[in-house]
Amino acid sequence: MSEYKTIFGKAVKALASDPTDAGAEGQIWYNTTTGSFRTVLATGAWSSGSPLIIGRSQAGGNGIQDAALICGGYTTAGVASTEEYNGNGWGTGGDLNTARYALKSAGTQTSAIAFGGYTGTAYHTTSETYNGTSWTNGPAINTGRTSGSQAGTSTAALYAGGGIPTVVNNSEEYNGTSWTEGNNLNTARTVVGGSGIQTAALAAGGEQGPPGYTGATELYDGTSWTTSPASLNVIKGGQAQSGTQTSSLAYGGYTGTAATGATESWDGTSWTNLSPVVMAVARNATEGAGADSTSAVCFGGDPQKSDTEEYNFSASVITAGAWASGANYPVTIQDAAGAGPVTANVTWGGFDGPAYTAATNEYNGSAWTSSGNMNTARALYQTGIGTQTAAIGTSGYIPGGGPSGSTNTESYDGSTWTNVNSLNTSRYNATATGIQTSGIITGGQTPAQTSATEEWDGTSWTAGGSTPVVSAALSMSGQSNTDALLISASSPPVFITLLYNGTSWSDTGHNLLDQKTGVAGGSQQGTTNAAIIAGGLDSSPAIVSTSFQYNGSSWVTAPSISTARYGGAASGTYQSALAVGGEQPTQSNATEEWTGETTALNYKTITTS
Repeated sequence: MSEYKTIFGKAVKALASDPTDAGAEGQIWYNTTTGSFRTVLATGAWSSGSPLIIGRSQAGGNGIQDAALICGGYTTAGVASTEEYNGNGWGTGGDLNTARYALKSAGTQTSAIAFGGYTGTAYHTTSETYNGTSWTNGPAINTGRTSGSQAGTSTAALYAGGGIPTVVNNSEEYNGTSWTEGNNLNTARTVVGGSGIQTAALAAGGEQGPPGYTGATELYDGTSWTTSPASLNVIKGGQAQSGTQTSSLAYGGYTGTAATGATESWDGTSWTNLSPVVMAVARNATEGAGADSTSAVCFGGDPQKSDTEEYNFSASVITAGAWASGANYPVTIQDAAGAGPVTANVTWGGFDGPAYTAATNEYNGSAWTSSGNMNTARALYQTGIGTQTAAIGTSGYIPGGGPSGSTNTESYDGSTWTNVNSLNTSRYNATATGIQTSGIITGGQTPAQTSATEEWDGTSWTAGGSTPVVSAALSMSGQSNTDALLISASSPPVFITLLYNGTSWSDTGHNLLDQKTGVAGGSQQGTTNAAIIAGGLDSSPAIVSTSFQYNGSSWVTAPSISTARYGGAASGTYQSALAVGGEQPTQSNATEEWTGETTALNYKTITTS
């Protein structure tokens, strides 16, 4: 019998711990610690992603997994909204000129075309092109219809089948200037999946009308459609489809009796049902994007879903960022402050219902324990600086202190609070960030809202550059007084993000997706290019659970917290943040923990069974 070394050219190594590099895929080693043979295998799986800003069905979608586009769709009527996905979350794009649903789209996130659709009264021939910023009306398709099979690019697109409302089989090609009729599909149908390019396209599934749903698969060579002997394993329509003519995925859809999360892979010849690989959310009238059969992103669906899921076939297991419930805070609390990540957090002060409190509690990721009280009870409103063993608490609303707030500053060493030099400007409802030796505070109420900024050097506060707008009840991220990010500064009708360089504030040009005041989770010790905020009051105003994340170049959606609230303590980093308490509208003791996306190799133990 051949030895492993003879076959693979490598001997089985004995290792005390599993290797961590992707080169371990397919290799076998003996783990001397666990006493087992181990390997790394590639596998396919869906994982939850950040939600759409606007949940919708019957939209147009295109692009690849980390650069996808959704446009139009149905909420309670057709919408014009466009959103862009960067692999982490959704941000806003330019609106379509014609709001509609059951349209189709092809191309990329920065060069797309959208065509057809329905407005509730008419089947549209409308065609629009997108340059990554705005949509421009283009030549109309010849036959107005809905939910056909799409393929191609913004200058070489293909549209086949659809409904008007009866199912049709006609096929049209776009050459960047005009749409011309091509040879028809062999099977007339609507809500049909489409992928590939204009000269090598794939259409699968769909609804034929009274005969019901079909799994028929057809291939287009730029001239004519050929029916493949292989059909979908799960007969359905309304699924998302992405990839190429030789490497595609079909996922979701409607079987005629129920929505499904079934996923199938196409290799150019046949479909393989990837069961038990199914989406967590069964969905119909959905859309997706992806380059081939190894990766995809699926979004939206009926009834007006905002859910997003990503598919990866990889040696790595990707766990999406998410909020999870933690141990409840010892008391119901609002307007407290905190510092440190999930496993080493300290939260202090606030209003517990009957009174302002000086209580301090530490969190280890599992339980809260009481620590030394502050010298002055207060509601601090987002002014936590530092870590669990080296924190600064300052400003706040103090009983009997009047409407201007406080200048009092205290330093925490992990067990005891000590009064230190005071702020120059009394305030409450301010926001602060940094570390114990390099902090910054800005905004707040005195009682009028202020633009005043002060910097902390570990000993005293000195005046810094004022913000260009007055602000209060916002959030901030950063690790020093020379590099800080102010989130959701109000400059109606937008909510700007400001960057501080130690001297002055500048507009980053990256507007928050919606105003957030009194945030219930965030990155008070995050960085200026990696922040997350959750909950708060939006511009309605309404108490919300929505969450947004920032990567230094744009704000996009993130998974929501479970308990909608505002006025909570926000602390931690982009990878490990904590949301504690808040109003909903009464005080809450809810604790939620944020863990950022992680990637780990897919280890398997080899057995003889």
